Amino acid sequence: MVTNKNPLIFVVEDNHVYNRLIVSFLKTNKLTNVESYSTGEEAIKAMEKQPAVVIQDYLLEGMNGIEVLKRSKKIAPNVEFIFLSGQDNIDVAINSMKYGAYDYIVKDQMALKKLVNKIHKIQSYNQLEVSKKRYKMGVILFFVFLALFIIVLIAIALMYPQYFGLKMGGV
Repeated sequence: MVTNKNPLIFVVEDNHVYNRLIVSFLKTNKLTNVESYSTGEEAIKAMEKQPAVVIQDYLLEGMNGIEVLKRSKKIAPNVEFIFLSGQDNIDVAINSMKYGAYDYIVKDQMALKKLVNKIHKIQSYNQLEVSKKRYKMGVILFFVFLALFIIVLIAIALMYPQYFGLKMGGV
């Protein structure tokens, strides 16, 4: 889950030049907590760091992006995957979303800008979720304290009925 201003982002791309380009673009857009991997296996080994976002190439040497996603979600269930691939195939995109990817972006001249926008959307959504949880907790605490206040007030009224104008007991 992306909850802070500088989330941990994994870039998993086997093309070293494009990998460095993605990392550099993210850093120039104030997303500086970025780790780079050239294989899915390396990324999975580092998944205990609980990244907020994984930018994943769909076709990698060895295991493909879907396999990396499935294994990673077992270790870090809140991680969001954004596939960044040269595969302009709707079936590939649908398949990646079916397994839990947040989005699928085709590598083109606008891909990196789209990528940064998606990361910001994930951050906004998660900040909204945190706010909702805090609001719910505040409402629950308010009613718990209200109930405790009423219970204490009733107990005091029963213990000291004379102060509350209550007549207890006899006729």
